Amino acid sequence: MAKDVTPVDLTITPRDRRFGREIRHNRWWHGGNPFATAFYNALSVTFPKGEAFFVESVKAHRDGLPPKLANEVRAFVQQEVMHSREHIAFNRHVADHGYDVDRLERDVQAQIDLTKGRPLIASLAATMCVEHFTAIMASEILSNPRHFAGADEEAAAMWRWHALEEIEHKGVAYDVWLHATRSWPRLKRWKVKAQVMLLTTQRFFYYRTVGMLELLRQDGITGPKAWWGLFRYALVRPGMYRKIAVEWLKFFMPGFHPWNHDDRDLIRLAESEYEAAVMPGARKALAA
Repeated sequence: MAKDVTPVDLTITPRDRRFGREIRHNRWWHGGNPFATAFYNALSVTFPKGEAFFVESVKAHRDGLPPKLANEVRAFVQQEVMHSREHIAFNRHVADHGYDVDRLERDVQAQIDLTKGRPLIASLAATMCVEHFTAIMASEILSNPRHFAGADEEAAAMWRWHALEEIEHKGVAYDVWLHATRSWPRLKRWKVKAQVMLLTTQRFFYYRTVGMLELLRQDGITGPKAWWGLFRYALVRPGMYRKIAVEWLKFFMPGFHPWNHDDRDLIRLAESEYEAAVMPGARKALAA
């Protein structure tokens, strides 16, 4: 089994926070930008079903885990359940503005259904790959304020909260994978994870792009205007996909582990900014 590089002092803390229950987001809540709004709305629609799949995939391999990793799995599950809850609430705002997300949800379910009847290790491998995507996107969100500049405050706060917890538990699925495949030769483990990542990447970009274009179509934005707007937002400015390309490639390197890059400073920064933004009266309300 590969050497454990997960920080020994890592603490995964489920933060039970709720966002935007008493407000109504703007239709184009992301600074009035339909492309930015479609980008994150399409991602959000995938999370409730997707994160339930991640939880079950990891839980299926929890028997026999070392105590520290078993505790991390429990915290991972708690965090993911709360992420699903908040994205369900966020997605209600999307639907309240008249967006029909049925196609997006069907596409997510169709991808999950492909794993039925296959070995459980395949679902874990897919989870490990998508968790790498979410972790590197989370790191970019927290390190570059431009990604949510001008967005509705409560929506931006929800995404940053989600991002910091994705960083915090970014190694859990990977460590469970290492444990589950501990008897495999290193070359076999690398070949399987590389193949799954390539397939996951192709499906991730294809279906997220289809979802974004569908939401833009419902805004009356189609054809070259829709494609160019998404291209410019995702690859140019602020350029999320361009910014995460190098970190995505690192997944294929021998000896890769999510915690080879310890970015917990971003968690501490996000937490301190959150605390500074909560007024004393609001802090008491949160504790009540």
